[in-house]
Amino acid sequence: MSTQTEHNFDVIVIGGGASGMMAAGRSAELGRKVLLLEKNRELGKKLKITGGGRCNITNAEYDARMLLKNYGEAEQFLYSAFAQFGVKETFEYFEKRGLPLVVQARKRAFPHTEKAFDVFKALEKYLKNHEVIIKTNSPVSKILKEKNKITGIQVGREVYTANSYILATGGASHPETGSTGDGFNWMKGLGHQVKAPTPTIVPLRVHDEWIKSLSGISISPMKITFYVDGKKKFVKTGKLLFTHFGLSGPLILNSAWKVDDLLQEGLVTAKIDIFPEHNELHLEKRILKLFDDNKNKMLKNVISELLPNGTTKVLLSLLKNPEDGEVKVHSVSRDTRKNIITTFKALPVTITSLMGFDRAVVADGGVDLSEIDTKTMRSKKFENLFITGDLLHINRPSGGYSLQICWTTGHIAGSNA
Repeated sequence: MSTQTEHNFDVIVIGGGASGMMAAGRSAELGRKVLLLEKNRELGKKLKITGGGRCNITNAEYDARMLLKNYGEAEQFLYSAFAQFGVKETFEYFEKRGLPLVVQARKRAFPHTEKAFDVFKALEKYLKNHEVIIKTNSPVSKILKEKNKITGIQVGREVYTANSYILATGGASHPETGSTGDGFNWMKGLGHQVKAPTPTIVPLRVHDEWIKSLSGISISPMKITFYVDGKKKFVKTGKLLFTHFGLSGPLILNSAWKVDDLLQEGLVTAKIDIFPEHNELHLEKRILKLFDDNKNKMLKNVISELLPNGTTKVLLSLLKNPEDGEVKVHSVSRDTRKNIITTFKALPVTITSLMGFDRAVVADGGVDLSEIDTKTMRSKKFENLFITGDLLHINRPSGGYSLQICWTTGHIAGSNA
């Protein structure tokens, strides 16, 4: 156990999140004396809330080539890392520690209990079993260096030294958990190229009040088409969630980084098609049959059979003549019918911005991978410094890809430190 006089270690890990806990446990498992420093009062603060508390632990794509296509420009750097510790090894790691995983839609893997806290407990037990010395409430104030070596870590008045150092402080998403991007500043101070973080898996803020008045309602399937200054840019189909500030749901979260690029180009608008499985002709036939069966009812009451629950009043307000909802079906003109079809196939949206880091599931930014030996996670500038997890500039979607980076880079850094 730790005593106040212990200041010299084989390995010091800074940051007690997913990759830091993995790295510390792995180093200690290999027989090294390890100190884990965490600035919060507890380890794994962000891990405990990830995936809405369910913890999407990885993505069950066992083909590394297919998996790595989800990591953008980082793909080329990650093959050797994933050959050492990939998805298969992640499954084995947690199953060996009494936490089998279950695979759900889109190959997302969760602990069978669907509790993020159980993932944390498995890692905590890993640290305990291998006698990692843990110091919480220990914010690092300075990283000491000489030439191309790290010589010590200052915490308040104390200085801790080691042969190797692993930096695992996380990125800038969920700042309330302590992920405030401290590591980025340290990396810059050490001379590394650091890309400024942007929230990449994050909801979209919109201008339109009609969307905000549907807050809490989701539509699936639907299609959304994004435009810049009226020019079509890209299309996505899936599940959409309306919120009090705009748009969310897996489809939107995973498109946010693309939308961010579009926002730099000009005015970003979108059209939402709530009947993507029907073209206009098919939709018209469906509406005509509905009208034939309900000739003497009010349009607003009949159309509600067609629309997602809770959306009728708001969506009818988007028609050219919203008062048409108050007429009986037998009096609906051909023009009104056409207007209903074109409106519901292209609900208008104006995107104003991405939500901030406080709403981000993941933020990118971090050390450029060209400055890391990704076989070992060693810095190319400091021979005894290893960098893991969200401190590395790796763009990725939601769906387990982010935590897999933590497990892979943490395990490799812990093995090589």
